[in-house]
Amino acid sequence: MGNIVAIVGRPNVGKSTLFNRLVESRQAIVDEEAGTTRDRHYGFAQWNDCEFSVIDTGGWVEGSDDVFEEAINRQVQLALDEADVILFLVDVAHGVTDLDQELASRLRRLNKQRPVLLVANKADNYEIGMNAAEFYKLGLGDPITVSAVNGSGTGDLLDLLVSKFDKTSPVEKELEDLPRFAVVGRPNAGKSSLINSFIGEERHIVTDIAGTTRDSVYTRFNKFGFDFYLVDTAGIRKKSKVTEDLEYYSVIRSIRSIESSDVCILMIDATRGVESQDMNIFSIIQKNKKGLVVCVNKWDLVENKSNETIKTFERAIKERFAPFVDFPILFISATTRQRIFKVLETADAVYKTRKQRIPTSQLNEYFLPLIEKFPPPANKGKYIKIKYVTQIQGPYTPSFVFFANLPQYVKEPYKRFLENKLRSRWNFTGTPVQVFIRQK
Repeated sequence: MGNIVAIVGRPNVGKSTLFNRLVESRQAIVDEEAGTTRDRHYGFAQWNDCEFSVIDTGGWVEGSDDVFEEAINRQVQLALDEADVILFLVDVAHGVTDLDQELASRLRRLNKQRPVLLVANKADNYEIGMNAAEFYKLGLGDPITVSAVNGSGTGDLLDLLVSKFDKTSPVEKELEDLPRFAVVGRPNAGKSSLINSFIGEERHIVTDIAGTTRDSVYTRFNKFGFDFYLVDTAGIRKKSKVTEDLEYYSVIRSIRSIESSDVCILMIDATRGVESQDMNIFSIIQKNKKGLVVCVNKWDLVENKSNETIKTFERAIKERFAPFVDFPILFISATTRQRIFKVLETADAVYKTRKQRIPTSQLNEYFLPLIEKFPPPANKGKYIKIKYVTQIQGPYTPSFVFFANLPQYVKEPYKRFLENKLRSRWNFTGTPVQVFIRQK
């Protein structure tokens, strides 16, 4: 189950610098999906075989040069409602401020529910680090001294951080064999209507399994020949409390659902088109390498439903989501139940696509003549030869390794060429594919 870590603190204590430092920790290990928009406020990190999401609360406040206490408090409260571990960042060089004390008193009340780590940043050398003792007065235990700029102390911080995650997830084992579909999208795109249309009046066929408090809730759906879990998130708060930061809140909610799923059904409002928040959510689905089905909802409200309108819509969506364009797009209406059965069929097909394995002999028969005809461009007079290709057992997404004599010279465009050829020969619609070049 994905864990969420929130970084909170007053302005200018280095939240974004620490965020970048934690998120970069994964870059060396995993190929960043080409062309995915890098969202500054949400990132994916890995430490000691433990993966988790990081949220930088500071980044969400508009006009962050002049942040009011109320705005910060709202941000903090939202992060606290959702996060599994909270990093409370303070600035050693400046010492304790009134705003630090105010945030600390709020965090002390929460400390019993989930771990809060007090992180004293900007301890760029030993002398400055000594001043961290002053932060004991905040009543949040030992300050952990780090320098987000040069990275000192961040290894110890990460060790402590991952030790705080709740490793026990009793629902995981139970859910292993069935597909998990998450319906995501920005507010008012029609997520609830779609879920209600799925489970509707025949509520008795549906069973819920809840994980821990802030985990996702899995609704078992087994009728019409389908058997899967719909992923929803527990304890949605009252609307009145979240209106001011609805976008921020719904993105955190989406992260939780996306990480717990196999395939994401992304709802787009036909009356509004693709908006920046749709892009944010798409980017999170991409980073987590989940299957994707795009549903243009409220199609009943569109006046002109000609083929030309449909093509224009499809083009607009694919242009915004490029370079990953190999995914199904359905035009539906959750309220009139138009084509909602097709949504289930398509999500199920994408799930099966993610699980498929291509025999090594077929891969080599297809790729080796193709690579000979279109080899990777020579680099510095050196010719690159690819002699063998195989699919590796990736836990989430189809992954293929091409063995070459000089893997370091195979650039991104050629990897994309290989991926496109793979997609044109086998069906991988709706699922990300990873292409690795390794030393033979």
